[in-house]
Amino acid sequence: MGTPANTLLLFGVTGDLSRRMLLPSLFNLDSDGLLPAGLRIFGTARQPIGDDGLRQTAREALEPIVADRGLDRAILDRFVARLSYVAADASDPRTFDALSDAIRDRVKDGLAIFLSTAPSLFESTIAGLEQAGLAGPEVRLALEKPLGQDLASSCEINDAVARVFPEDRTFRIDHYLGKETVQNLIALRFGNVLFEPLWNAQGIEHVQITVSETVGLEGRTGYFDGMGSLRDMVQNHMLQLLALVAMEAPTEFAANAVRDEKVKVLRALRPIDATAAARETVIGQYVAGAVGGKPVPGYIDELGAPSETETFVAIKAHVDNWRWHGVPFYLRTGKRLPTRKSEIVIQFRAVPHSIFAGRSAALHPNRLVISIQPDENISLTMMAKQPGLDRGGIRLREVPLDIRMPNAFADVRKRIAYERLWIDLIEGLPTLFVRRDEVEAQWQWIDAIREGWATNSMSPKPYAAGTWGPAAAIALTERDGVSWND
Repeated sequence: MGTPANTLLLFGVTGDLSRRMLLPSLFNLDSDGLLPAGLRIFGTARQPIGDDGLRQTAREALEPIVADRGLDRAILDRFVARLSYVAADASDPRTFDALSDAIRDRVKDGLAIFLSTAPSLFESTIAGLEQAGLAGPEVRLALEKPLGQDLASSCEINDAVARVFPEDRTFRIDHYLGKETVQNLIALRFGNVLFEPLWNAQGIEHVQITVSETVGLEGRTGYFDGMGSLRDMVQNHMLQLLALVAMEAPTEFAANAVRDEKVKVLRALRPIDATAAARETVIGQYVAGAVGGKPVPGYIDELGAPSETETFVAIKAHVDNWRWHGVPFYLRTGKRLPTRKSEIVIQFRAVPHSIFAGRSAALHPNRLVISIQPDENISLTMMAKQPGLDRGGIRLREVPLDIRMPNAFADVRKRIAYERLWIDLIEGLPTLFVRRDEVEAQWQWIDAIREGWATNSMSPKPYAAGTWGPAAAIALTERDGVSWND
């Protein structure tokens, strides 16, 4: 644990992420008394809005939270008083003098910088920070994704960062790692004795990871069309989830111990080469359809131009190590799907022999479903006897054992993922941030898939908005006798 920062500097403070997530997260922490008393928050962007402009922007973003939680307005006033604004152009290091004038006397007491900007601005921003004297040993830097478009560009960004900020002061954000249920996955695996003996190829038949969205482009036209679902979702969020499911037990819940085990999994992913790409991946692009009973246009109509960008991807992956030999990991993500959800499904193997006769006593394998969003929940399906006299034989039924997070922890407020990440950044705790070798192992695997698509001239298959992707995605699992958990 490093020295707690006494100053935060937020680049892109007027942006959408800041208004929706970053400022609300900081406010929630402050309202609970979790921010250091003397902490000051400096926001920066190009617009010359001044302190009053930032404070007004913050009030507009936070008023709904104050009303929803029934908070005293004095708490909002206290938080807003922490805020100051300094205009700077992230693309022009010469404009950073004003930042230096405002902050340099506070750096010795710890400075945490959060870059909520386009990755194309990272290099110039870091150069400006170094030039302004805001990159010393008391400074740590947080980077919001995406970190590149492929391995080469990711290395270029990381090299630029490493030139000024060493790895132990670099905090790469994947906000999924701040989600309560994702952390609960670690607690579930390593805090309970009953799962570990089965958490391997002998006990688990397959794993499914789904991240589905009902939205389309949502104003992210330029970004998404240049990335596609594989790089936007699979490369970061989904591979991090896979690593947490598949990793060995770390020696302790500490940064290097956890991240060492994750990177072993990422390096053990079986490469999907040109031969395997056509067989083990499916890509799609939505056309006009209906989501939630409302008609929506197709991707090309939303984009306003022809495009070969995939809005859906399904992958059959394998982790080639002793624990997971022969266990498929099915990944799928897409836009304009029927429901919004992020979940992990652990399908256990069937019992080797059933002592119960008849169709009414059919056994179903146990299934563990870890729901990450929109509802945080852990459910384990078990076989149980149906009440009755059993004159025709024992009748069995699947029964879910639910750990409903709002019910189990009704006395604890549900937190935004960024709250956890902010407090860890302030305190210098890197466990829930992504290390460079993780990022590069993820990109190496993703780049091979994209190269396989190009070699096979694979184009996205059309699927109607409001459906679960192309029919080929269903065939990807069904040829193994597996159905997606829709």
